[in-house]
Amino acid sequence: MTAPVPEPKEERLARQVRFLVEVDRLKEVLRRNYLADGSRVETTAEHSWHAALMALVLAEYAEAPVDRDKVVAMMLVHDIVEVDAGDTFLYDREGQRDKAAREARAADRLFGLLPPDQGRELRALWEEFEAGETPEARFAKSLDRFAPLTLNVASGGRAWLEHGVRREDVLRANRHTALGSQALWAYMRALVDEAHARGYLGD
Repeated sequence: MTAPVPEPKEERLARQVRFLVEVDRLKEVLRRNYLADGSRVETTAEHSWHAALMALVLAEYAEAPVDRDKVVAMMLVHDIVEVDAGDTFLYDREGQRDKAAREARAADRLFGLLPPDQGRELRALWEEFEAGETPEARFAKSLDRFAPLTLNVASGGRAWLEHGVRREDVLRANRHTALGSQALWAYMRALVDEAHARGYLGD
């Protein structure tokens, strides 16, 4: 079997830069939750950065030992598909129905922009996150829930109030956080109780 012909360096670099410019569009994808100060909604790029930083800071709370660098990488790529698929609000049941199909199509296109070896590598990280079966993926999913919940509380529950989100909705949608970190889930439950007491969440 003949070995694959190496890609010319100029062509490889051009593909990498094309991908990086394309995913710059994550800075334009608006989410529903607000920044901590409540001044505006967050973008997906900001969420990904914040979640990656949380992986660096909070790795000690993972339910099982994790490769911290892998979790950071996972958080940086986990929402790249939103360039095409947009952000699907956690509490939008209608939007959740075709979310997986929309995001799979986006993954095909976006990771396909990269040189094949890197496309496979980043797609594998994204698929591992989506499957949620490894310790790293379970912890990454916990951070993906922890980040917006903390911002919702810090911003006075603004997004929750705007969308009529109830306490039971938040607990149900976030309960799998415990699989990646019991400590973060306990902290989140306390925040939800606090938010409910302050009137940020309905009954």
